[in-house]
Amino acid sequence: MKQRIGILGGGQLGKMLLQTALDLDLNISILDPDPECSCSVWTKNFTCGSLTDYNTVMEFAKDLDVITIEIENVNIQALKDLEAAGKKVFPQPSVIETIQNKRTQKDFFVSHNIPTSPFIKVKNRDEIIANKDFLPAVNKLGVGGYDGKGVQLLKSEADLDKAFDAEGILEKFVDFEKELAVIIARNENGEMKCFPVVEMVFHPTANLVEYQFSPANIEASTAQQAEEVAIKTAEAFGIVGLLAVEMFLDKEGKIWVNEVAPRPHNSGHQTQKANVVSQFDQHWRAILNLPLGDPTPHSLSAMVNILGEEGHTGIAKVEGLDKILALEHAYPFFYGKKITKPFRKMGHVSILADDFENLKEKVNFVQNNLKIIAQ
Repeated sequence: MKQRIGILGGGQLGKMLLQTALDLDLNISILDPDPECSCSVWTKNFTCGSLTDYNTVMEFAKDLDVITIEIENVNIQALKDLEAAGKKVFPQPSVIETIQNKRTQKDFFVSHNIPTSPFIKVKNRDEIIANKDFLPAVNKLGVGGYDGKGVQLLKSEADLDKAFDAEGILEKFVDFEKELAVIIARNENGEMKCFPVVEMVFHPTANLVEYQFSPANIEASTAQQAEEVAIKTAEAFGIVGLLAVEMFLDKEGKIWVNEVAPRPHNSGHQTQKANVVSQFDQHWRAILNLPLGDPTPHSLSAMVNILGEEGHTGIAKVEGLDKILALEHAYPFFYGKKITKPFRKMGHVSILADDFENLKEKVNFVQNNLKIIAQ
């Protein structure tokens, strides 16, 4: 009997997982609170409902064999009870629970000797002000942050009014040379494979990835250090599935773990076109305990996030697609979101090239010519 698989979340990651699920003829069901989410029209097994409501998750999964996620904001108790009932839940509920909260995530890094910057747990803005000598630091909400939201850089006392008046952490600012990421896959047998280290470039104000290069333009020894940290982190969690490990490379060449995500990740989208297997192919292999695929890249690549234009909110309209399709080895992918708003992730473009200079030229061309505006 074919296994019945459910994904909690129907956004763009779910859509890309659905694409690769077709190759393996997998039977996929989707749960998402948005009736017009990216996945809603691409599977006949779509359920509109809350990911955080216990009864909704239990009802959705009652006839499923394997449950996975594309977003961490899910009901942990339901997943624990499903796991106790004998269903396969990957990543494991305990892993998701630890990662859901930045406070417990940082505690986990410290307890497992995973290199991460010093931090202080805070309950409100007053506690941040009381620790003003710790600045410069990054204030992160404990829960609820995503795509740059819930993160605030506090350089000095002058920035204290920007601090969140909520539970979170105050994390010592790392004077980094580059921001890196490694996506690692691990199956139930303990087999692990890393995708090449990628170099991420963030938007200066929106605090989300604008574009990235893969493999990162770093020394081989640095890449090895990053992969070793990713492997150590995945082993510490004992995760089954994908783990995206975001890192800082400091001025002295040391790697520090920033955050992790237990699922397919924005830093791996270029693998759709640039690698022997994509992160989405690898996710299915990992959670179904199949042999992991070859993550070797075909060539240098870049990924450019297609973000909603500033000043535009409403029905989305694409401008400049003809120019992008005329660009050699540029592959756009749209998420199917009907409404655009400033900095909303609406799609991405994967780019292949023979050298970094050509990649940078193509990245600039895409950023200057492909726009998502409101009709």
